[in-house]
Amino acid sequence: MSRTTGCCQSFLHYVFDYETPKTLVIPSLGVGFVFRFTQLLVVLYVVGYVCVVQKAYQETDSVISTVTTKVKGFAFTNTTDMEPRFWDVADYVVPPQGDDSFFVLTNMVVTPKQTQSRCPELPNPSTTCVNDCDCIEGYANPRGNGIQTGLCENYSTTVQTCEVLSWCPLEIDTKLPEQALLAEAENFTVLIKNSVTYPKFNFHRRNILPHINSSYLKSCEFNGTTDPHCPIFRLKHIVSEAGEDFQEMAVKGGILGIIIDWSCDLDWWAGGGRKCYPKYSFRRLDNKNPVNNVAPGFNFRFAKYYKTPGGEETRTLIKAFGIRFDVIVFGNAGKFGIVPTIVNLGAALSFLSLVPIVSDWVMLTCMRKRDIYSKHKVTYLNEDADDESMSMGTTYGTQ
Repeated sequence: MSRTTGCCQSFLHYVFDYETPKTLVIPSLGVGFVFRFTQLLVVLYVVGYVCVVQKAYQETDSVISTVTTKVKGFAFTNTTDMEPRFWDVADYVVPPQGDDSFFVLTNMVVTPKQTQSRCPELPNPSTTCVNDCDCIEGYANPRGNGIQTGLCENYSTTVQTCEVLSWCPLEIDTKLPEQALLAEAENFTVLIKNSVTYPKFNFHRRNILPHINSSYLKSCEFNGTTDPHCPIFRLKHIVSEAGEDFQEMAVKGGILGIIIDWSCDLDWWAGGGRKCYPKYSFRRLDNKNPVNNVAPGFNFRFAKYYKTPGGEETRTLIKAFGIRFDVIVFGNAGKFGIVPTIVNLGAALSFLSLVPIVSDWVMLTCMRKRDIYSKHKVTYLNEDADDESMSMGTTYGTQ
């Protein structure tokens, strides 16, 4: 019975005993220094990192963007494989409009005067034959060039291959010019028109800034140091800023990124968006690995179709190599908001409430007089005693 009574009393004391802090002044420079230094670290973190660096008092919004491009330039070619030809933007920008990107033709393999007819397949282990029995009529190899007719024909004086129904003569894409056909493309220019908006703040901006007029656009060219706000870029400069050589890249093509950063501070003390300018950078996006150099560059095929006077359909097949420029727009805008300010102020106060805990731990663990501090840190009030003990909190410093 007595044990049950004791357990009940202990439980009641645990539930209903009231703890109240009072001040315990500890005249210790060491403990006082730890307390103030920890407070200083918390204040520096909140003010320096949270407010100044992270700007956690701001509401933020992500950019919504649209991009259009216009390439200008011309070139002239005169090679043994092609007749002398003048090239303008309608010839080398394929397709004329892209989705936040544009392609500039720099090299090609041309197969002219193709007609739908029968011709020997290009020789490889799956197409060479000795007689008609080696060829299956109607068989279409996805990696081949046409549908087999079931006949074995002479491809050359020494090699026989299965005949196919296809666009003949077949393309031989291994004869790629070692020098870029349109080497002059490095001097072409592109005008990039980029409009952005931050809908949360009803803020709109375009990369053709208010001070830019028509006469300026006719003469300016982007330079990161002398003219960082001009929206006209020379292709050679874009490639070189990405750490590549234009003439080398133009042979087999590649993919380059034109990256526009629209990170803006819209607070009134930061100019209210008047200093919100685009920042341009450039980098190569496709993998350029000198060890694993399988299927390098960027290419695709397209054809131009014609009708002969006799009504026969012919085409010129072009395997186009070139550089695709992807315009990548990103950014965030921030502006003072009362809700994030209150949230981060509350977080700062909660950090400050941890300072006494750190100081108590140092005082009761590391200090030479920790036994004395521990004795006076917590006391229990006996209401029946003549000398009342008092529960104490703690402050730190000297008196």
